[in-house]
Amino acid sequence: EVQLLESGGGSVQAGGSLRLSCVASGYTHLFYSMGWFRQAPGKGREGVAAIGRDGITTYSESVKGRFTISQDNAKNTLYLQMNNLKSEDTAVYYCAADSLRMTAIQALADAAYNWWGQGTQVTVSS
Repeated sequence: EVQLLESGGGSVQAGGSLRLSCVASGYTHLFYSMGWFRQAPGKGREGVAAIGRDGITTYSESVKGRFTISQDNAKNTLYLQMNNLKSEDTAVYYCAADSLRMTAIQALADAAYNWWGQGTQVTVSS
């Protein structure tokens, strides 16, 4: 069984920063790709950033230059450092994992991922 547990969400003013964490447990040795997704009210789930076991990262255009994805394999933890937050970043943020190596397009597609966390709310006020 795989479990992904996100934390670090909260409320922040525009221009501020937050760091999300996702602790994985269970069959983590199966993971190759991990990603962060978000879903704003009334919208579909959007891929934000992804990272492979080889360390290669992928970002959506909307967050490139502001968000940084990283992983600490010793701690089985995925991070998302979010800087210069904007009101349009308000959403529930989800951590996801899969066993497959992905192309850049696949890495930001929610259908490509097998395991998901429950999400953490990020609210940015202007």
